[in-house]
Amino acid sequence: MSENNSSQAAFGTDVKRLPLKELVKRIGPGLIATGIVIGPGAVTTSAMLGANYGYALIWLILPIIFMGITFMMTTNRLAIVTGLPTIHAIQKYYGPIASAVVSIAVFLSCLFFTMGNISGTGAGMNLIFGLNWKIGSAIMIAVVLYCYFAKNVYSKVEKLITLCILVMILSFYITLIGVGGPDAGELGKGLVSFKVPQGSLATALAFISTNAAVTAGIYATYLGKEKKWRKEDLFNGVMFTDALVHVISVVLISGAIILVGAIVLHPQGLSISTPAQLAEMLVPIMGGAAKYIMGLALVGAGFSSLLANTQRGMVLLGAGFNKDVSLESKFIRYGCLACLIFAMIICYSYGGSPTQLILMANIATSVATPVGGLFIVLLLWRKDVNEGYKPPTGLRICMTVSYIFVVIMTVSALSNQIPKVLKALGM
Repeated sequence: MSENNSSQAAFGTDVKRLPLKELVKRIGPGLIATGIVIGPGAVTTSAMLGANYGYALIWLILPIIFMGITFMMTTNRLAIVTGLPTIHAIQKYYGPIASAVVSIAVFLSCLFFTMGNISGTGAGMNLIFGLNWKIGSAIMIAVVLYCYFAKNVYSKVEKLITLCILVMILSFYITLIGVGGPDAGELGKGLVSFKVPQGSLATALAFISTNAAVTAGIYATYLGKEKKWRKEDLFNGVMFTDALVHVISVVLISGAIILVGAIVLHPQGLSISTPAQLAEMLVPIMGGAAKYIMGLALVGAGFSSLLANTQRGMVLLGAGFNKDVSLESKFIRYGCLACLIFAMIICYSYGGSPTQLILMANIATSVATPVGGLFIVLLLWRKDVNEGYKPPTGLRICMTVSYIFVVIMTVSALSNQIPKVLKALGM
């Protein structure tokens, strides 16, 4: 090996960490990913964990932190060292068939997520106006499409939606404080129990798939291009800080919802199966306003995720088939329209509660990680991909462990849930 190659092989060892002020300026994709992740699915599955199982599954926060940071760090690293976002990198090293399979898997995951968002907006409209959730969601989809095809409308509506989500977050924290906060002893035991109560595996998988999905990391590699991240950012703290901000913001929201459900509903033996039961969590402090606050939260979270997630799915699908993935392209714009119509048809064929449909949809989103995660693991372990850089030994181990954990959870849960989902949808 030449001296030059030896120097290249050690790149990253002498890169200094940026000061906090500079790190804050350089982050961004992680926060955008958070906005997509915190939809009705995150609210519903978090509430179900707390209401149905108390503190027993609060320990899932720990693997979510671990996996969330690992997935974001891994995908962003691969984007930097290969010069390509994830799906394009898979195509380069494993061929068009592999990239097509991955793009279809992550697209389906996003499509299922869209179904959950449709159900969530419907549940929100039901709480606010008393409308049938299907009628309510149809109204919101019409608003989404108007914003989507009209000029300079979505950005204005987005500010209002962001306000709704912030009100939801604030309401949960006010309620959490108002009811005296969590029991320190029970919280501590829950964090180290690492047990999965009988019947909880599917809900646990839905929670993990919502809050720590490899899909968010894959999409972040396409967002990262706009931040013009450099190879130095692998080692100066930018990548890690961005991933950490994403995961912490997700956990702070989801964790608060779990705790409120555990404190308010679980002692009463109340499980969540309807939108009204979601609102019950806020009643102790918010009183009669609880259903309107929760309704606005579900509508806001659903609306913000509905459009962004549908676009995300089409971008990732297009990437696998070498399509133009710019948001203004015909492939993306009309593909999103087709996805929304298809998702509506599937959702409206369901005869049960929208909250149950949200849960089933979020379980189904887990399909992306076993497929996409496999090629990401393989890329991370390739010597030619990492040539010229400090070997990512720690990241390789963390990614492999995360992947194995998710695969075990997914296979175990889906083997029991798929027949139930198909039956519920009349298939």
